[in-house]
Amino acid sequence: MMDDFIAARSQMAMSLGFHIIFACIGMVMPFFMAISHFIYLRTDNKVYRGLTKAWSKGVAIFFATGAVSGTMLSFELGLLWPTFMEHAGPIFGMPFSLEGTAFFIEAIALGFYLYGWDRLKPWFHWTTGVIVGLSGLASGILVVAANAWMNSPRGFDFVDGQYMNIDPIQAMFNDAWFSQALHMTLAAFVATGFAVSGIHALMILKRKNVVFHTAAFRISALSACLAAVLQPISGDISARDVASRQPAKLAAMEAHFETQANAPLIIGGIPDETGETVNYAIRLPGMLSLLVHGDTTTPVTGLKDIPKENWPPIAITHYAFQVMVTIGVSLVLLALLYFIALVKRKPWLESNWLLRLFIIATPLGYIAIEAGWVVTEVGRQPWIIHGVMRTADAVTPMPGIVYSFYLFTAVFVSLSGIVAFLLYRQIKMVGKLYDVTDPAYQRVD
Repeated sequence: MMDDFIAARSQMAMSLGFHIIFACIGMVMPFFMAISHFIYLRTDNKVYRGLTKAWSKGVAIFFATGAVSGTMLSFELGLLWPTFMEHAGPIFGMPFSLEGTAFFIEAIALGFYLYGWDRLKPWFHWTTGVIVGLSGLASGILVVAANAWMNSPRGFDFVDGQYMNIDPIQAMFNDAWFSQALHMTLAAFVATGFAVSGIHALMILKRKNVVFHTAAFRISALSACLAAVLQPISGDISARDVASRQPAKLAAMEAHFETQANAPLIIGGIPDETGETVNYAIRLPGMLSLLVHGDTTTPVTGLKDIPKENWPPIAITHYAFQVMVTIGVSLVLLALLYFIALVKRKPWLESNWLLRLFIIATPLGYIAIEAGWVVTEVGRQPWIIHGVMRTADAVTPMPGIVYSFYLFTAVFVSLSGIVAFLLYRQIKMVGKLYDVTDPAYQRVD
């Protein structure tokens, strides 16, 4: 049986792994809904009215599940990491408080939106949907700001084991918040966009309500592809930021052991921590130095120059980083292919092979997000507050955490199963409720 420390870390990892999917969908789907609604208001095309209503039901489902999983996470922080919350709560509590405010605004706006059809003035009704999206996006950015503080603690002086001169504003706008928020926001649009477009591509391929699903595919695919081509820029910003603040994390990401100029970029490979090398890797000479410092002469710090007790788990961090980058590059290539189809090769847009590529891409964005969070969290170890508090010193002394881990795992698996069932029913019903060939289509709600 695992010990309580590993059980506590596993429970947080499992909870975050589920919640991040719900949160990303909750951040992005309201914008797809608002875009569809905008097109309907401008064109009076009933296809987009039906699409907006269908997507709004999905928004409601993920708002509810995100609220439940987020509430569970807030309890887990206090229950599993009481020492961390005792010291860190007064410092980084502001983004959590503001996130609660954004959540309430989102809930109110969503209520107006869902029940506002044919009751509110059309453009005011659309505005409430935009507010749902903006407040959901703000919630996500504020939570990421709190996580960024754990990677780049600011807004206090640490003197003789005491936290003095606390400045919550400086803590919230720490050195890492912008790069992490930008990277996470784009990742949410990439993952959700490709997931949604992949589902609708499957429906088109099955020749089910093609007009409806084509409209949905165009909105989601274009959004995903735009975000995908911007994501490498945010990734470069994030990597440079990590290199300056957390050299051990960068070294683990790249399995980079030797401090050297003209440091190679490592692709693939199997890290050997005992031999302090990487086997079977492709090395691109000088590329890591160039990406991190903008030149090949500035050395990149290797793990050998960092005390071993401060090393992150190298293999996990390296593999997760490789998965994230590989998927990111693949989705950029698919995005470029889609843009070529839009501009130069219009017949490709109706081809089965392009639809199949989007179907294959359906889960990839979320796999990349999960891998990215592994890099962020595992790569920060052994610190819960980087350079200030070790994770082992923050865990609860309460025994029996392993049973809590089993219980919470069962709850999250059950919650995910219910969500999957509801979405399956929703997708099946779409073809019947919003069939544009049905004369009753305009009055189906």
